[in-house]
Amino acid sequence: EEAKMSRKSKSSLKEKFALKNSLVKEALSEFLGTFILIALGCGCVGQAVLSRGAHGGPMTVSVGFAMAVTIAVYVSGGVSGGHINPAVSLAMCVTGRLKWTKLPIYILAQLLGAFVGAAAVFGIYYDALMEYSNGTLEVTGPNATAHIFATYPAPYLSLINGFADQVMSTAVLLLAIFAIFDTRNNSVPKGLEPIAVGLLIIVLTCSLGMNCGCAMNPARDLGPRLFTAIAGWGMEVFT
Repeated sequence: EEAKMSRKSKSSLKEKFALKNSLVKEALSEFLGTFILIALGCGCVGQAVLSRGAHGGPMTVSVGFAMAVTIAVYVSGGVSGGHINPAVSLAMCVTGRLKWTKLPIYILAQLLGAFVGAAAVFGIYYDALMEYSNGTLEVTGPNATAHIFATYPAPYLSLINGFADQVMSTAVLLLAIFAIFDTRNNSVPKGLEPIAVGLLIIVLTCSLGMNCGCAMNPARDLGPRLFTAIAGWGMEVFT
């Protein structure tokens, strides 16, 4: 009888602490997914930049960032769909796959996840950052480090060309994501969809990454950019 009681109290405790609200679960899932995306993705960039090319370059960033997306979708896909991108969440709302009321929560979770992911990269590579730039955090110049965290346009790029670049690459991203997850299409074997998404990111970074650094994701870009503004790079990161 006593054992029964203690079992009962244990399970009721468990129920109390279980996340009752599915939206909270989904928000945490998007937060965690986007955190993983940035911690591993920007980690690839950090390693390449701070080692001055000794421990990475364009190819490791391309493949590494794509694998970061794959792992992030594996981490969060089952709970929230693993959008990790406000553009994806918006597209899901427009096509009726996500309730509009959830959109602001998803976007906020993604932004926060990206912000904290950038903070993690900053913490892990803090000593390397200080050594690389003699203790000054610069946005431009030979010792620039802000581009580890957010994307910056190439010097030759006009605003119109940059806008067109992002519209095109984000459109291709969304088109392909919808194709990958469309069961009536040549469907990807169940459970391997995140790998297909990773392959998609590899081809996008290899083909449409030169102008803007392949942002295609407002949270991936704005979250870390806000972090750099606060962490010591200053407001120059927005200009």
